Amino acid sequence: MSVLSDLASGFEVALTWQALSICFGGVLLGTFVGALPGIGALAAISLCLPLTYYMEPVHGLILLAGIFYGAQYGSSTSSILLNIPGTPSAAATCLDGNPMARNGRAGQALFIVTLSSFFGGSVAILILVAFAPPLARFALSFGAPEYFAVMLLGLIAASTASPGSAVKGLTMVVLGLILGMVGTDVTSGTYRFTLGFIELTDGISLVAMAMGLFGIAEVLANLTRPEVKMPTGKIFGIRHLLPTRKEARQAVKPAVRGALIGSWVGALPGTGPAIAAFLAYAIEKRVSRTPERFGTGAVEGIAAPEAANNASVQAAFIPTLCIGIPGDAVMAFMLGAMILHGVVPGPQLIQEQPDMFWGLVASFWVGNVLLLVLTLPLIGLWVKVLAIPRQILYPTIIFLICVGVYSVNNNVFDVFVALAFGLVGYFMSVLRYPAAPVLLGYILGPLIEENFRRALFISNGDFTTFVSSPVSAGFLLLSVLALVVPPILNRRRKRQANDGQLNVNPSESA
Repeated sequence: MSVLSDLASGFEVALTWQALSICFGGVLLGTFVGALPGIGALAAISLCLPLTYYMEPVHGLILLAGIFYGAQYGSSTSSILLNIPGTPSAAATCLDGNPMARNGRAGQALFIVTLSSFFGGSVAILILVAFAPPLARFALSFGAPEYFAVMLLGLIAASTASPGSAVKGLTMVVLGLILGMVGTDVTSGTYRFTLGFIELTDGISLVAMAMGLFGIAEVLANLTRPEVKMPTGKIFGIRHLLPTRKEARQAVKPAVRGALIGSWVGALPGTGPAIAAFLAYAIEKRVSRTPERFGTGAVEGIAAPEAANNASVQAAFIPTLCIGIPGDAVMAFMLGAMILHGVVPGPQLIQEQPDMFWGLVASFWVGNVLLLVLTLPLIGLWVKVLAIPRQILYPTIIFLICVGVYSVNNNVFDVFVALAFGLVGYFMSVLRYPAAPVLLGYILGPLIEENFRRALFISNGDFTTFVSSPVSAGFLLLSVLALVVPPILNRRRKRQANDGQLNVNPSESA
């Protein structure tokens, strides 16, 4: 009953007119950003972070969280209508969503996607309510060695799970760790890696780095790609918006499976909504009796990944709020935003600031209801938004990014930092180096260093303290396995593929 009473107090916070209006603005902006191809949620969140400085901490976090899961809703619009994912996690929706649109069933696809997204998010919120308090109580037993081990696992898992080469992911994590060392050493008070710039004594601005790597870099990358022309004519009929009974029945079980998969994947460090969406799609295709339908407009192919996508977004708050370990770049930025507002995520958050924790959790469900009400009536508006010429859209985004970066510290130096990281992020995308591990390393680096030093200080320099606890030893073992197992599996797959080619060639020559 204590959980229900705490949740009721959370709804008292989330249903005030200030929280409702801020949540409405966040999900509306998130849906708008998600519908725009190439502009991710992280760019919008970093752009709006300076606005939250003038809000109560809980209201600022409600705004940023609303942008995050609102972007997941909106990203399905461009995926279905244009076959262009608004976010990486929406790429799985393109596989069957766009074929449905080409078959004249775009309205049904958008309707199923909206309901599946709402269902997946609701399931994850229930899991968050049920498991967050016991997880926080378990995390209270963590000491410095345990926190160091679990943060190290999160970094390694994020780098090895990122798309592309695991070596490149680890390289970007190390770069993030180095950038996190810039500034004043907490222990000794000496300046480190400031290069003589007094502006860097407090470290590199989180907002400038995020806006550069994910905002300016995305704009530059999109400018080098050919512009996509909007299809002319009627895209879908409002009269045919509702799916048939057969389509509704086909979507139920995939949505349930996708919600459970997304909740499980989202709660793991180093994963994210993209992994959850593609995993749900792959499992749905595997269990289907007619897998040949996938890729041609199967309802199951959009219900499962969209439910998993939004469930993963909500479940990602479980480790972030209860342990202080972000699962992906957006959660890392949310963690940094909490710290900037004086909020310390971790097991003490529920006990010390219950109104903030439960108010934020309650706002998740309020935001999902608002998105359910908003998404379908505004589909026509999002279609028009997609038609905005990029020669107007992208300069506007760059201008807003510069204004937002400058407004944090009223310092032009931060603007140049953002522009520099924008160029770095662009060349990273060209060379296929992932940017998300850089931000994770930057956020977690100082925390890892602090707990590493604290553990050695308490143990008088004894390194065995990291394996003396079963929890820390277990997390360190998982970290080693995360580094060793993927290369072994990749080598085995290549060997099997080569053996298969050798077996096929003799028969072809015969």
